[in-house]
Amino acid sequence: MSAQRTALVTGANRGIGLEVSRQLAGKGFHVFLTARNRKAGIKAAAALQEQGGKVTFVELDVANPESIKRAAKEVAAAINHLDVLVNNAGVLANSDGDVLQTDPVVVLKTIDTNALGPLRVTQAFARLLGKSDSGRVINVSSGAGALHDMDNYAPAYSISKTALNAVTRQLAAALKSKGVAVNSVSPGWVRTDMGGTGAPRSVGQGADGIRWLATKAPKDLTGQFVQDRNTIPW
Repeated sequence: MSAQRTALVTGANRGIGLEVSRQLAGKGFHVFLTARNRKAGIKAAAALQEQGGKVTFVELDVANPESIKRAAKEVAAAINHLDVLVNNAGVLANSDGDVLQTDPVVVLKTIDTNALGPLRVTQAFARLLGKSDSGRVINVSSGAGALHDMDNYAPAYSISKTALNAVTRQLAAALKSKGVAVNSVSPGWVRTDMGGTGAPRSVGQGADGIRWLATKAPKDLTGQFVQDRNTIPW
């Protein structure tokens, strides 16, 4: 098995995904930076390559099963194992208002990307993850998906992240025998295109917990919801 650690990050052409890719490349990972927008993904990967990282762009749309299948085939041809999968790609619809007026179609589309997308991608890369000495799947969730203090904020987004947390629990149980840890992480409210300029956290702060789960978290930490390197209530 190659000594170089490998990671794949979805939705990584900007924001938290790009920062996680930068940090992991800086730690010596061969990072597969994925995005559905090919031009933006190639540009992001090239920028990290200029910083000295080993970064490969792979086109991947988490809502498109055929795109995922092609990406998995491409990655499998390049490496014999995958150490870290960061399911970061997600959407927050502009029309995601009060739950009494929310269009159920928006809810379904948001769930398709934010919850079923990570499920599809993890299924597609499970074989490569199982070949790692310490496989890790990190699902980028949100405090908005925590049931214990949920309110009426962005209902489609919040519901989708709750569903993602359920996906995390299911995958953690299914992959435990293969030595693959699966956790949800809340990066907090981060200054990204999605979070807006008024968010209190930088992308570096938002990426910190993800990098920790990818590199230093205990191997037996699995099936948990994590923020700032600590488990939090579902």
